[in-house]
Amino acid sequence: MTTTDVASRPKLSTSISQKLDMSRFDNHPKLTREQAGHIRHFHNIASLPGGEWAHMGTQEPGQEWDTAYRYQLATMTYAAGAAHYHHLPLMRDMFKDLLLNQINKMLRREVWGYWYMTSQSGVKVDPDLKELRKPWADPVCKENIMYSGHLLLMISLYTMLFADDRFDKEDSIVFDWNPIFWGMGPEKYSYTRLSLQDAIVQEMERENWLGVCCEPNLVFIVCNQFPLLAMRYNDAIDGTHTFDSILPKYQAAWAKKNGFVGNNGLFRAFVTRRRDQAIDSEDISHTVWAMAFMSWNQDFVKSLYPATGQGFLQRMSDRINLNPQPVANKIRELVQSEDLDPNAVDTLERARKMVQGQPLLRKPFLSPTFGYVAQWMSEVGNAGDLDALLRHADAYLRPSWERGGLYYARGDVNWDREGNFTGGDPYTGNGGIGYARLNVKDGQKKMWEAPWTKEDVESRPWVGGFGLGSGVDCLRSVWDEEVGAVVVSLKTWDGRKEDVKMDVNSLPEGEWAVYVDGELVRIVDVVEGKVLSLDVEVNGEVVDVAVVRV
Repeated sequence: MTTTDVASRPKLSTSISQKLDMSRFDNHPKLTREQAGHIRHFHNIASLPGGEWAHMGTQEPGQEWDTAYRYQLATMTYAAGAAHYHHLPLMRDMFKDLLLNQINKMLRREVWGYWYMTSQSGVKVDPDLKELRKPWADPVCKENIMYSGHLLLMISLYTMLFADDRFDKEDSIVFDWNPIFWGMGPEKYSYTRLSLQDAIVQEMERENWLGVCCEPNLVFIVCNQFPLLAMRYNDAIDGTHTFDSILPKYQAAWAKKNGFVGNNGLFRAFVTRRRDQAIDSEDISHTVWAMAFMSWNQDFVKSLYPATGQGFLQRMSDRINLNPQPVANKIRELVQSEDLDPNAVDTLERARKMVQGQPLLRKPFLSPTFGYVAQWMSEVGNAGDLDALLRHADAYLRPSWERGGLYYARGDVNWDREGNFTGGDPYTGNGGIGYARLNVKDGQKKMWEAPWTKEDVESRPWVGGFGLGSGVDCLRSVWDEEVGAVVVSLKTWDGRKEDVKMDVNSLPEGEWAVYVDGELVRIVDVVEGKVLSLDVEVNGEVVDVAVVRV
């Protein structure tokens, strides 16, 4: 190892220990192989050339279902953001590049171009429609919170985590509507972080604060949670109180609909605006998806946890299985009418016989329910539930490794003959399970309660100089305040040797001892404003680097 770019003074301490017991940092655990694999998979997808969508093919060709590109990209972004905030807070450059690449893909026309057709509405979402509406291409100016809400949270999360104002500049968020052989010429729609938020707030007001429509005429609970999170981050960034002013109106609007929960104990699916009717859900998919991100209302969400999964989640000896919707609802009926044990084998077998011959799906495609459940459990689940669910995933959902990245492969047979859930969708396989592994208990709530400020970001030490493109995985990066140490653990994903330049920024002025795998390699004197640059040889074994205040 060598050090460069550090102003040194002639006299340095000589009574420094030659060895450092690295176990003193065991309270800062390293990422597991699987956690690091998910991050690398996000990188592998985000760094593909524009127009490449490996492993992201959706069930529905028009980007109109729950597995569309936008949902996958958003979930991978939230997972990467959680990993940075909770696990690797010093790796600013690494995650900054990753989130930027994910946002840039979110702005591609393949992701949002569906809206031109969808904006015309249709009888499926609005049965009273007599003729199609005049279409528009701008995907965020009106309705479409299922895209605009996620985009706002992705951008707001980026701004919060990195104190970077690039999305506050003119033309920083641009939608180019430019089909080659159709139309009257290219159209361009430009926004900034706050003008995008303003467009969403105006839509909320237009809908009397119930939320913004996803598809025309339909307001979903789940899709409106993401812009609410974003507004909280933006208030922390800007010193405003937008969220605080909106929340009472939002709560009052839903109170008029008798609250979020329907007669069956699940969140309402949506409200039809023309008929002003709240429609109950038939499965847990959107309920648990919303609960995973309803940070402002988490005590309420936690109170519903035991009953929410009843029937849908089958607790086996060492794992949790997912039941088909007809079986799940029948179990719930039996529990309510006969007080049966929802996890008993007899209850399950009885429910299966009672619905025998019924189609397992009532929708055109299965929602990525398994991924939603994993995210929900990671946030508010009981002890052991997520581990049990992931054991099922590892046994039945085809975990796959590619270029150091972990994902779960697609599979279109949703249940085997024994009733084990085997379906694989790109949302769950690319994002949902990875998010669950990288989140921590109450993870979104913790970020909600303590978003990073510009001072937080700029005052703490951070590590740069290399990213995921170097082939190096970071398993640990923390600032141990008590010891006064930057601790970073690295390895290459494929075992190759890589010479990495690791820049340690914003260290307090003074003497610092550099240890590699517990061996002292250098003592340096850092002058304020200077960067400590280390040349580190990384290979397939974990290399632990500690920069300790003398």
